[in-house]
Amino acid sequence: MATLEKAKIQNTDKQSTLEALFNPKEYSVQKSVQWEPHKAPGLDSPEQEFTSGNPAILSVELFFDTYEDKKSVKEFTDQLMEMALVDADKHRPPAIQFTWGDFTFEGYVENLTLRYTMFLSDGKPCRATANLSIKENKTAKEQLEANPRNSPDHTKLRTFKAGETLALLAHEEYDDPAEWRRIADANGINDPKDVKPGTVLTLPPIL
Repeated sequence: MATLEKAKIQNTDKQSTLEALFNPKEYSVQKSVQWEPHKAPGLDSPEQEFTSGNPAILSVELFFDTYEDKKSVKEFTDQLMEMALVDADKHRPPAIQFTWGDFTFEGYVENLTLRYTMFLSDGKPCRATANLSIKENKTAKEQLEANPRNSPDHTKLRTFKAGETLALLAHEEYDDPAEWRRIADANGINDPKDVKPGTVLTLPPIL
């Protein structure tokens, strides 16, 4: 019979690993995305424009029990608490990695609650539950390497705002301000300086 793989939490700054005494019953990953409404005259509802994604958050409950060994459970929970404390050298809590099977999640502790529920005769806790939240942390380079940005391959709509220019839209959409003419041609614009705020523009793909 194959050995059941244990969930692990690693302090990647110090290369130390805490192995769960009991695997969690479940874990959850939450991800939220920000969209900004832009009002446009004549439309029933504002157009939604993507602004940014928020870091994913892993939530997991871990159970520790050392009653049979008659020793303090803080041998394990103190290691978790250390992952939420500021490192004196780095001036921040350590980077950590949660791994269970083929699932890996990297980030920093956002929230940790330790609840001690059973004690030995000398008052030492021997049973504890840890509710742990880890906030994802990835550099811009890591994100771009994992998901390279390509030229848009589908038509988009965007509401022209005060202060914007077609060259700015081309820079944001195609990474090339010189592509402003592509937008002008797609929208029948003869004078790029005569685009009124509130105009809904078609941003064509680069094929």
